[in-house]
Amino acid sequence: MEVQNLIKVFVSLVLILIVGLFVRLYDALIIKPKKLKSILEKQGISGPSPIPILGNILEIKRSRTAKAPMCGAPAKHDCANALFPFFEQWQRKYGEVFMFSLGTTQILHVTQPDMVREFTTCTSLDLGKPSYQAKERGSLLGQGILTSNGSYWAHQRKIIAPELYMEKVKGMMNIVTESTVTLVNSWKKIIEAEGGIADIKIDQYMRSFSGDVISKACFGSNYSKGEEIFFKLRALQEAASKKVLATGIPGMRYLPTKSNRETWALEKDIHTLILKVVKERKEAGFEKDLLQMLLEGAKNSELSPDVLDRFIVDNCKNIYLAGYETTAVSATWCLMLLASNPVWQERVRAEVVEICKGQIPDSDMVRKMKLLTMVINESLRLYPPVTVVSREAFKDMKFGNVNVPKGVNIWTFVLTLHTDPEIWGPDSYDFNPDRFANGITGACKLPHLYMPFGVGPRVCLGQNLALVELKVLIALILSNFSFSLSPTYIHSPALNLVIEPGNGVYLYLKKL
Repeated sequence: MEVQNLIKVFVSLVLILIVGLFVRLYDALIIKPKKLKSILEKQGISGPSPIPILGNILEIKRSRTAKAPMCGAPAKHDCANALFPFFEQWQRKYGEVFMFSLGTTQILHVTQPDMVREFTTCTSLDLGKPSYQAKERGSLLGQGILTSNGSYWAHQRKIIAPELYMEKVKGMMNIVTESTVTLVNSWKKIIEAEGGIADIKIDQYMRSFSGDVISKACFGSNYSKGEEIFFKLRALQEAASKKVLATGIPGMRYLPTKSNRETWALEKDIHTLILKVVKERKEAGFEKDLLQMLLEGAKNSELSPDVLDRFIVDNCKNIYLAGYETTAVSATWCLMLLASNPVWQERVRAEVVEICKGQIPDSDMVRKMKLLTMVINESLRLYPPVTVVSREAFKDMKFGNVNVPKGVNIWTFVLTLHTDPEIWGPDSYDFNPDRFANGITGACKLPHLYMPFGVGPRVCLGQNLALVELKVLIALILSNFSFSLSPTYIHSPALNLVIEPGNGVYLYLKKL
């Protein structure tokens, strides 16, 4: 009898647990998304109708049908419509503020200028990095390191302060120029071997250049191991881009799918490699590089060793994206635009030659290159590294006239803001660096909507290094080569976390 009673109690407990789990799942998958959606709908905000659990993912996938690639440079640079036609369609239908769903994640999409300014410049820790982007969030909460209002970012700033990073960038000019000279010399050899003109796919050269710079800047004498780390980070980026639409589906990142297993293995390898370099650095002693800055900042924190390791690894990943991938892709697009606009290529080359007078550019020379700065700004406008600025409300908040409930994500689509004719004029899809003749403030009606590296307190930490790299690299290429687009170039922008040429960029290069 006692055994039967124990079995009944056990069965009852199991049933209670199953019912409790079902209720929690039903609340998370159905009730909560509906509740958040209802709060926004009562304020007059609408959007495409989601389906349970998947939200609008299927509609987005149907909308993203492959566009026919185009031979040569396009007459109009409309990346937004090519890569994200659903945003364009929804904005026309629902207005400047609308909502949609990625799985069960409710997203408020905003292009209304005043609201964009408010949420992108908000310094409150009640608004921060979306939970679906931060898998470490739960573990940090459990350790008391990350508070419920998302103060992970505040701890991060204590470890790697932007002002210290900017100071380090000033001392990296030698690394940048050395890496650029190496690239230029390799192209000269190829051109000589080809009889005076060569058809070169430049993408990998841009990555080799930026990888060399960031490996030496970040890891100093251990730069060879840095290159191995960046190779794996590139693979991790490609794996992550394949499953970006599934981020809002609960539990998807925990399932042992092929993509997830690949991601987990890469993350483990990267974590191990970075911490190995850290250990070797601590044993070897002081070096003047970004890794040393991280380690010095970590000494003053009150975080546990395990959490400090996580911070160091995360910041190395951030430096990779900012100083490596962003620079490489931005340089590739900028050279494509100069190759297809020979008048601007000649104008900028004349400026570089006049300022440098045959010398390797230093920081003072770079600051004087106004036309080159205008070209880079225009290239970043049309092909920005950051496509979407996203935040999550960790508490109920208000922006403009909209009450944003806790748990809702706020997005603004950078490509749309960068090419809106109402903001930039009727030539908004054209390559026209002259619009930046009076700086960013004179380039458009609402300069706060120009945000190629993000904006506000969470602006990309590596933008200063990226801009220095771009200016030195392009200045030296222009002073050594003339170039045009190869007939083999096919224009096909692709999203791989950053916007990159889907088929690469091929240039005809000739020594000057």
